[in-house]
Amino acid sequence: MIELRDVSYFYENRPALRGVTLSVARGEAVALVGPNGCGKSTLLRLLNGLLDPASGSYVFGGEQITRKKLRDRAFAKTFHARIGFVFQNSDAQLFCPTVFDEIAFAPRAMGLPEDEVERRVNDLLGLLGLEGFEDRAPYQLSGGEKRKTAIAAEFAKNPDALALDEWADGLDPRTERRVREFLLSLAGAGKTLVTATHDLGLARAAASRVVVLGEDHAVAADGPSELLLRDMDLLRKVNLI
Repeated sequence: MIELRDVSYFYENRPALRGVTLSVARGEAVALVGPNGCGKSTLLRLLNGLLDPASGSYVFGGEQITRKKLRDRAFAKTFHARIGFVFQNSDAQLFCPTVFDEIAFAPRAMGLPEDEVERRVNDLLGLLGLEGFEDRAPYQLSGGEKRKTAIAAEFAKNPDALALDEWADGLDPRTERRVREFLLSLAGAGKTLVTATHDLGLARAAASRVVVLGEDHAVAADGPSELLLRDMDLLRKVNLI
């Protein structure tokens, strides 16, 4: 589903990613872990076509993703319908007047009938404990409520793949468990999940595989979560513990 080949990215000559090569299979749940500033968020933005690699290539669903292709409106619409992105800062993606409209935005843009839109919205309101918030404006929500709304809005697209940046921040334990179980059920149904997190416990619970990014902005390790997250020497080396 996802393949990065020797991808690098720089912010004003400062490295954010160095020579990252990564493959993620359809239906796989992968966690990106690493210290602050190692490039996790940059990598997710590349996966969603928000940034272009300075070098290397990105292939999604068998097709190389380039800026030229994303300038084609039809191609971009199809691509962004197939991969969802939950930002670390929920304020960056909430723009509709109400919570209901926020969750309904993508299904409506996809041309779904209104009864199907309402079904999806109501299902997600229930899943994430947002019943009663339908008519609230996003700016009236707490940080955790904004996070849940942003997650619901991306789930509503029913994408093939989801990239999630620190999705559990601000969630209460019950909602975190609900969302984690839902994410794992999506992976079991063939959805591809890539989660960036600094929470090693969450990485172990939410992903079968972990990719560790080091302070040099390169992949330090890639393997089963139960194995890598018990490797204390590795975790100290990359400044995670």
